[in-house]
Amino acid sequence: MSFLDVLYFIIPSAIFYAAPLILVAIGGVFSERSGVVNIGLEGLMVIGAFTGIVFNLFFADTFGGATPWVALIAAMVAALLLSLLHAVASISFRADQVVSGVAINLLAIALSLYLVKKIFDKGQTDFITERFGRADVPLLSEIPFIGPLFFQSVYLTSFFAIGVAVLAWFIIYKTPFGLRLRSVGEHPMAADTMGINVTKMRYTAVMISGALAGIGGAVYAQTITSDFGHATINGQGFMALAAMIFGKWHPLGAMGAALFFGLAQSLSIAGSSIPIISEIPNVFLLILPYVLTILALAGFIGKANAPKANGKPYIKGER
Repeated sequence: MSFLDVLYFIIPSAIFYAAPLILVAIGGVFSERSGVVNIGLEGLMVIGAFTGIVFNLFFADTFGGATPWVALIAAMVAALLLSLLHAVASISFRADQVVSGVAINLLAIALSLYLVKKIFDKGQTDFITERFGRADVPLLSEIPFIGPLFFQSVYLTSFFAIGVAVLAWFIIYKTPFGLRLRSVGEHPMAADTMGINVTKMRYTAVMISGALAGIGGAVYAQTITSDFGHATINGQGFMALAAMIFGKWHPLGAMGAALFFGLAQSLSIAGSSIPIISEIPNVFLLILPYVLTILALAGFIGKANAPKANGKPYIKGER
């Protein structure tokens, strides 16, 4: 296998694995830019994956080939509703945001597995028949070198995730809504004196976070695992959280970090097919994404400045 063949194999795979991470990481950016820490991304992703798979199984005959896309909407709604619990606890009741997020993680996996057992009478769901498919992008797939790398036999979810990242960048940095969002995350009192409803902005941001995390979970389940069980979302939400921090709470930075982690995941899964990497013991490849996550955070978290009011409940009238 030549170096070019390795690139044609690894790069599309990295983008494929990064797509769910991008969506969840962008969700985290919205929440934390508003000043609400969202450790519950893992749990929201779990609910999205569970809802997406169950919806797909029950409505495949109704929606046919469009089922995976409609399942994304169902997953988005389910995770959005769950994120409201985190919003109520951390914004309205001013509970510790980390504890609230951990509770969301524990609740999500417990509730999902309980429902799986009740619905399917076993520890995991059946495998879906309607999945996201691969396709060549017309004209672009024929471009020498670039075409095979990015536009041949690709999942549309990959382009969807990248599009969401670019759209998030535009919203956060180029619109009045984005300015208000960043202001309540940096100095909520100043924002309040300017007539910005801090509570409303933070609720909106957490709900957007939940919606994107749910979509990310459904994308992961319907492209990579094709079913739902206790290990379907195995630390992916935490990896997306790391990508958000690694990307310095910036949508495009989070996307770049997610692509980096996606590359690590693709190497851990497909590395045995690559001549040089295949000589590395498989256990090292399997732990590679998590080791890189730790190293990335250890090397960059001290240099990345979170929004100043991140994790701090806002009490009107208090400095």
